[in-house]
Amino acid sequence: MPSVIELLATSPALFVGTCVVLGLIVGSFLNVVIYRLPVMLERQWREQCAEAQGADAGATTVPAVAVQRFNLIVPRSACPECKAPIGALQNIPVLSYLVLKGRCANCGTAISARYPLVEALTGILSALVAWKFGFGWAALAGLVLTWFLIALACIDLDHQLLPDSLTLPLLWLGLCASLWLPLSAGAAVPVDVRSSLTGAIAGYVSLWSVYHLFRLLTGKEGMGYGDFKLFAALGAWLGWQMLLPIILLASAVGAVTGIAMLTIRKQHRSTPIAFGPFLAAAGWLMLLFGQQIVAAYLRP
Repeated sequence: MPSVIELLATSPALFVGTCVVLGLIVGSFLNVVIYRLPVMLERQWREQCAEAQGADAGATTVPAVAVQRFNLIVPRSACPECKAPIGALQNIPVLSYLVLKGRCANCGTAISARYPLVEALTGILSALVAWKFGFGWAALAGLVLTWFLIALACIDLDHQLLPDSLTLPLLWLGLCASLWLPLSAGAAVPVDVRSSLTGAIAGYVSLWSVYHLFRLLTGKEGMGYGDFKLFAALGAWLGWQMLLPIILLASAVGAVTGIAMLTIRKQHRSTPIAFGPFLAAAGWLMLLFGQQIVAAYLRP
């Protein structure tokens, strides 16, 4: 009788279906990360500020404040309105939202459609990665990169923040993948060590240089350091060859989106726009189609 691994390796449809289910489950967890990680960082920053103020005031000790534990695991997920805990059956990705008609089972408060959308998006993108690469290390690497990019894009949309606790592990995972995972013929990931290391360095230095040149010329900050780290991580995962297509696509879509927002929403031109989602989207597209795009461009 064939093992589960053998079944997944020999049945593309089963592998894709499995990745859909896995993506839905991971998407549910990503919702937790997207909401809680910025809150955790804000609490950490407040504690550091309080400690610094206490030290500046010459205090020998900083009074301890009883704060409920808050991380990616505790407290248990609950309705933000009535605080009723969300049961296991109420936490089934997408399906629970549809059954409950988008409302809390206890108080009837409307639940944001953002939650099932993130779950569905994660499931769909995971299926596309599985379909593109098939069973193997390349698919695993592509799935990990996809899940990180979804979390980073959503957090940046909400808070204009690309946390180091996501960008730096993503960078190191890309470098480790190039070092330890076997290269797959025709797959975008993992890349060879030289391409990965060069991509990480070139990704960071290029945006860092643009940032400082823009600030020197205009006196304004055009982007944040999180964008440098995300671009470096994409370089580590996809290699230096993909950096130019990524930045061109992200900049073009970002410019069009910015102009549309200025026109439709009548926002001021100084209104900041998160660049991370455009980098993440462009990076994911290059993950799936970058090799074909570059080959078509270089073909005589």
